[in-house]
Amino acid sequence: MSNDAKVTVERTVPASAEALFEVLSNPERHQALDGSGFIRSVDHADRIQKVGDVFTMNMQGDHMGGEYKTDNHVTGYAKDKLLAWKTAPAGTEPPGWEWLWELEPHGPDETLVRHTYDWSKVTDKKLLEKVKFPLVTEDQLSDTLGRLAAEVSS
Repeated sequence: MSNDAKVTVERTVPASAEALFEVLSNPERHQALDGSGFIRSVDHADRIQKVGDVFTMNMQGDHMGGEYKTDNHVTGYAKDKLLAWKTAPAGTEPPGWEWLWELEPHGPDETLVRHTYDWSKVTDKKLLEKVKFPLVTEDQLSDTLGRLAAEVSS
């Protein structure tokens, strides 16, 4: 599902919300989940434990002229239910796009996972001209959900 400034995908995964959250809250696992192919490795990260945490990733993409780093500022955290972060070029404040993971248990070993990429709060006109949102497509987000399902079952 998408609108003009947000894309959301969802999938029921045969795993507990706790097991899924264990994978999602560990930035070391994010490269394996990345359906966009932008993430290269973790630069600096501890397990996400609260709003305000920041983790840094090594990235690569033509939209940024090759290799770059991002600082990811955790904006939402509810253990086994919600993770969200706003991404920014390393050393800068987030310009407004956010990644949101919502986990809704459907029994002990099944969870509805909703993944949203939201750029509705990006207001910098120069950035909006430079970056052609969405950088990550609905298909790539769906691929990420498939990768998450595979990671949690391995």
